Amino acid sequence: MIVRKYEQPLTSYLGRMTGEREAALDFAQEIFIKVYCSLGSYRPAYKFSTWLFKIASNHLIDHWRKKKIPTVSLDQPVDGGDGPLTPQVPDPGPSVIRKFELVEIRQKIERALEAVPETLRELFVLRHVNEFSYEEIADIKSLPVGTVKNRVFQAKEMLRKRMEGS
Repeated sequence: MIVRKYEQPLTSYLGRMTGEREAALDFAQEIFIKVYCSLGSYRPAYKFSTWLFKIASNHLIDHWRKKKIPTVSLDQPVDGGDGPLTPQVPDPGPSVIRKFELVEIRQKIERALEAVPETLRELFVLRHVNEFSYEEIADIKSLPVGTVKNRVFQAKEMLRKRMEGS
């Protein structure tokens, strides 16, 4: 039940932080195992999602300490046998033109997000992609709420400046 409920948001968060789908899936699996083994230490006074993402955040920090991983865009072409390929997912929604515009905007945002330092990018992703409150992010990262708000604002300003420049 826990995996079903949190797999997508956790994998999305990890994917944006690592830039690698396979690594994100591996990390998610490792984190769910850690969560399962640590269920006895969970205190119901806190939101479960906050506790889960705190474990995920610490897992990423441990990984980055062991091995510095270069971040890349999720939309970056991958090397295929016949040349570079850009992963494409069919979408029954908007028109082809609108899809192209949205992809173009998303790529600009992803490129701009790459320029944001990891510490700010992580807080931005937690707030604006995973939609955590500032208080929840503060719990996840063990930071004061004011610091979280300030850093999310800094990340937004960096993104805005990068987007205006492109």
